Amino acid sequence: MKIEAAIFDIGNVLLLFDYMVAADRLASKNSLTTLPDRERIVSAKQAYETGGISRAAFLELVRPEFRDTGEEEDFVRIWEDIFVENLPMTSLARQLAAEMPVFLISNISCIHWDYISKHYDIFSIFRGHVLSYQVKLLKPDPQIFELAVEKFNIDPSRTLYFDDLLENVESASSVGLLGFHYSHTRHADVEAFLSRSSP
Repeated sequence: MKIEAAIFDIGNVLLLFDYMVAADRLASKNSLTTLPDRERIVSAKQAYETGGISRAAFLELVRPEFRDTGEEEDFVRIWEDIFVENLPMTSLARQLAAEMPVFLISNISCIHWDYISKHYDIFSIFRGHVLSYQVKLLKPDPQIFELAVEKFNIDPSRTLYFDDLLENVESASSVGLLGFHYSHTRHADVEAFLSRSSP
């Protein structure tokens, strides 16, 4: 089957990330002996990524968890700097972009989107994106994939979707996309899959 488009997740697909990098830096900065309660941080992060709370409200919730009383910009600088480019996958994305339209779907906040879109030039290759904080939907909700199919004007049966989380791949597949469960530790698998899929 001819593939006519591709959609990429961001986290642990195009960019590897680790929130513990920020948590450890903030704990060190503020002389904490233990890290904050993870559930409260995750709850605030998810609310922020769905557009349920504003940037200011998110910071008001999370900064006290780290006893952070310094400049807000210093906190944000640490919070946003958690990414490393996954070069094998960004190289593949560039190759596909030369052959077909490529797009993004991501659960992400505006802090992280603003940061990565400025610091990683890979994002200039994408023709469109659906970001959770903008559409107020989180993967694996099938609605986010349905919205993307409509917005990107694509045939889902001819569109590859790469995601590191199986539940997201299954949800994407449920609306007709060709889901591929990606792991950066097994990048060769996706190269082999594309070789087999080539006409």
